[in-house]
Amino acid sequence: MVKKKRVMITGAAGNMGGETLKFLRNDLAKCELLLFDLDNSTSRQKLKEYERLSGVKVVYGDLLDCDLVYECVKDADIVLHIAAFVSPAADEFPERTMQINNGSAKNIVDSIKKSDRAHVTRFVNIGTIAETGDRMPPIHWGRVGDPLKPSVYDYYAVSKIAAERMVIESGLSYWVSLRQTGIMGPAMSKIEDPIMFHNCLENVLEYISDRDSGRLMRNLCISDIDGELNEGFWQHIYNIGGGESCRVSTLEMYQVLYGKLGLTNLDYVIDPKWYATRNFHGQYYLDSDKLEDYFHFRRDSIDYFYQSYLDNLGALVPVAKIITKLPGGQKLMGAMIKRTMKKRAVKERGTIRFIEENDIEKIDAYWGSKNNWEAIPTKVSEMKKFADWDKVIKLDHGYDENKPTSQLNLEDIKGAAKFRGGECLSTDMETGNWAGKLDFKCAFDHTFTASPKLMLEGGHFCPQCELESWNYKERAKHEPFFAQVWNPIQSKADGREYMKSYQN
Repeated sequence: MVKKKRVMITGAAGNMGGETLKFLRNDLAKCELLLFDLDNSTSRQKLKEYERLSGVKVVYGDLLDCDLVYECVKDADIVLHIAAFVSPAADEFPERTMQINNGSAKNIVDSIKKSDRAHVTRFVNIGTIAETGDRMPPIHWGRVGDPLKPSVYDYYAVSKIAAERMVIESGLSYWVSLRQTGIMGPAMSKIEDPIMFHNCLENVLEYISDRDSGRLMRNLCISDIDGELNEGFWQHIYNIGGGESCRVSTLEMYQVLYGKLGLTNLDYVIDPKWYATRNFHGQYYLDSDKLEDYFHFRRDSIDYFYQSYLDNLGALVPVAKIITKLPGGQKLMGAMIKRTMKKRAVKERGTIRFIEENDIEKIDAYWGSKNNWEAIPTKVSEMKKFADWDKVIKLDHGYDENKPTSQLNLEDIKGAAKFRGGECLSTDMETGNWAGKLDFKCAFDHTFTASPKLMLEGGHFCPQCELESWNYKERAKHEPFFAQVWNPIQSKADGREYMKSYQN
């Protein structure tokens, strides 16, 4: 009898983990499941039904508990590391966020090595679109290998960058990092946090549904278990995205959502001054089809989110439709919604609060300057709107991407390092070796080691610059590579250095 493969899922009670579990429970003839999540009432309630299933083991605990993690990981064939401390809560506790998100990934990697399975265990790391940060038009199309640029105050993204760097350089034979995008579904439709105003009206995202995220994880596992997964899949970074049918700008999303309530004039319901104009995250992907080609997981379009939104409103939907058909009804309904939205925007982390308290650091981060904010119109109809959504500005990665990877040599690396404002200090390199670590110096004289894989495919470079501050204006002056994601969406007067603090 063939021994079943063991799949460990961290964050099994979460949004993406829960959807993954719903699919994999139907594959217990092929695999055993070890479900790991925090020991709290929410996790226990969500995982209670799985505790009784044959072939499923549920472990409640902390991923920072090295001994417990080792006991769970040592016999795992596949580890789906989905658990994370996410925004907005993560941004309030930067030290804890780094401990959890980077520390948990490190504990798992260390446990794989300790169990002598570094060349056996499959480790699937879940990264985030937030690693590449603000990609407002006209640079709204992107791909893996573009510069990493976590938004100011986004400690979740900072921690995930550190974790991804560690995974790429771990020496494991079977690692992969999947950068998750915005997950649409019932959970997203219930968001009421002020962070919703950080999402710029002209920002774009290529979303994915919670269900398709779960299907992706399931198909990855079963493809590997069945021996059908190409070895070339491993040791790479991929963008997760739902494809063309899941691409939408924030303003377009609002037009559809409010339109379904009978609100066709957004001036009644949206004040553009309440919304940031930069410093969030999002892009359309040039390369998200790579995962689809491997795992064929896409089923849902953005319409799935619209329906989730209406389902969440429930009985309010027919009432709103009646009101908006009456004379003056749209204006009345818009005012009601606007009052509710304003209550969120004045809270802690809310954009209106930044303005009311004249918090210049926050104002500069989310609008560039107070003058920029003052120039924003109060009506959507008066906004100067971007229209050329299909135009692709493909960023230069600083080396010949048409050259076979097996021919990559030291001169290629030296040129790429120079394009990043730095220098490759190594004098020797094995041609075609993407995993071997080389010595570098950045534009600010920090020295570090990195593999070509980390730098060229991952978009990483100097770890000290990344950990110390958000110093994007100065970096753009010295790093042509990074300037591509700064200069097109910032004026010359915008930008300051923000030190990163890891104290809660």
